[in-house]
Amino acid sequence: MNITPHRPYAPLAIPGFRWYMLNLMSATLAIQIQGVVVAWQVYEFTRDPLALGIIGLAEVVPFIGAALFAGHVADTASRKRVVVWAQGCLFACSLALFIPVLFPAMPHPVALLYGVVAAGGLARSFLMPARTALASELVPLELYAGAVRWRSAMFQVASVVGPALGGLLWAAGGAVLAYSVGAALFACALAGMAGVPGTPPSRQTAGEPVLASLKSGVAFMFSERLLLGAATLDMFAVLFGGAVALLPVFSAEILHAGPQGLGMLRAAPAVGAVATSLILAHRPPFRHAGRALFVAVATFGLCMIGFGCSTSFPLSLALLALSGVADEVSVVVRQTILQLRTPRHMLGRVAAVNSIFIGSSNEIGAFESGVAARLLGTTLSVVAGGAATLVVVGLSAWRFPVLRRLRTIEPAP
Repeated sequence: MNITPHRPYAPLAIPGFRWYMLNLMSATLAIQIQGVVVAWQVYEFTRDPLALGIIGLAEVVPFIGAALFAGHVADTASRKRVVVWAQGCLFACSLALFIPVLFPAMPHPVALLYGVVAAGGLARSFLMPARTALASELVPLELYAGAVRWRSAMFQVASVVGPALGGLLWAAGGAVLAYSVGAALFACALAGMAGVPGTPPSRQTAGEPVLASLKSGVAFMFSERLLLGAATLDMFAVLFGGAVALLPVFSAEILHAGPQGLGMLRAAPAVGAVATSLILAHRPPFRHAGRALFVAVATFGLCMIGFGCSTSFPLSLALLALSGVADEVSVVVRQTILQLRTPRHMLGRVAAVNSIFIGSSNEIGAFESGVAARLLGTTLSVVAGGAATLVVVGLSAWRFPVLRRLRTIEPAP
């Protein structure tokens, strides 16, 4: 009998997992605050939607470039130590963001912002697989699914508060105040990691050559049809259907909501995701997980079509919130598959391969949105992207029948 549905708070009773959650929330808040302010600054400097897309490109190139090696590091070194070093680099990046604010006459401030974003992308490349794999060391196997739901819930809470707080801080004290709060939150994240117990690397990865290690992670990902299908569906759906990179344009020129409105638009998907994640944390696992995943991604695409057509700020907020509901269902299903279908000693490498799919969809999707908006116009580019997401759902359902027929998610043999 699966005890997880009957003990939804069991993961939170583990001290190391609670410190981990503090670290996750603090770092996510900092990243969200800085993301809002950087996007608004870049748009103020350039008034060009393509410049917003380049933010995503600047982050994803180093992120993807280092991802496979970062996964090897996460499986062969202390995962806690990797997280500390990566977040220390992100803290340094948060301090570098002050430079164009304190020296407004400096030449090429946008280039500097792109450089800081790129350095942060490299740090996040090492952070994501190590932090994902570290979570598996903190809770027993029977609590994995519940831990995934609580991690997702707290991440979404931070994603709700972060963008809205970023907009409010900008309005109250400008970029200096916003970046100061972000840097302080990174310091809190590092303090939280001090309470997380560290464990030595698995003996199964000790002494494994780098190239062989990288190949084994990629090979496992592509041999596991559930993992590959879920990652592929998410990658192409968000690649075509995401509109986050264009929110400054919608807020400034279509909805006329300003930086405060931008913060609300950025937070709206997470509002829906938080409500959904809290519900999912208290309910039994999906009985038809594959069907739930495909319905959720299709709903996300429909929301993007509606958002692209909307000229009403309340309606746009509602559609973005509903897209967050759908995305949270997708996240929980995909992350549960990742945690339960991957051997613990390979989790860093497989999470790194998975992060390439995620990075491709989010950051390259942001660049694609900027290019499409330049060529087609902002509204048409978002509507066309939502329609493309529906096509992706149909093709993925045909190409990965094992994912479509998935019921409950069981641990790998």
